[in-house]
Amino acid sequence: MHIRDALDMAQDEGLDLVEVGPNQTPPVCRLLDYGRFKFIQSKKQREARMVSRSASKQKDVRLSPVMSDNDIDTKINMTKKLLAEGAKVRVFVRFRGRQRAHPEIAMQVLRKVAEGVASVAKLEKPPGMEGRVLSILLAPSPQQKERDRKEKSTPPPKAAVAVSSGSTDADAATEE
Repeated sequence: MHIRDALDMAQDEGLDLVEVGPNQTPPVCRLLDYGRFKFIQSKKQREARMVSRSASKQKDVRLSPVMSDNDIDTKINMTKKLLAEGAKVRVFVRFRGRQRAHPEIAMQVLRKVAEGVASVAKLEKPPGMEGRVLSILLAPSPQQKERDRKEKSTPPPKAAVAVSSGSTDADAATEE
C-alpha cells in the first residue's frame, strides 16, 4: 500500500499512521491513536521499574523482643529462604514502649537468629541501635554461593533404563 493511501485511511478513521517495524522490508505501519500508544509504553516502563525496585537485593525480617521460640524458628526458616535466593537480609527487633529499657532481651533474640542461619550466612553488620530498632545485616556466605553454583552446574542424575532381551516382566522384576 502506498504511503498516501495509508495516511488518507488514517485521517478518515481519526487515527495516526505509526511505523512500528522500520527495519523490515517493507516497513510495517499501524493505524492507532499515538497518544494512547505512548501512554501504554510509559506504563510498561513504570511497571518494569517497579519490578526492578521490588527485586532489590536487601530484604527485611522483623522480630519482637517477646517472641516465642517457635516463632523465632519460623523467622529463621524464612531468613534462610531469602538468603538462598541471594538477597541480603536485615533482621531487626523493634522496641515498643518500655521494651527499650531491656535491649539485652532483643540481643538474645538476634543471637538465636544469627546462630540459626550461621551455616548459610555471614554477619555483615554487627548489632546496632537505630532509633527504636536494633538490627543486624546478614549476607549469603561464600560457601553457600559455591554450593548453589555447583548444584546448578551439575545435571541431575538420569534414571536408569532397563533393556530386556526377550525376558518376561516377571524375570525383569526379579532381576531388580
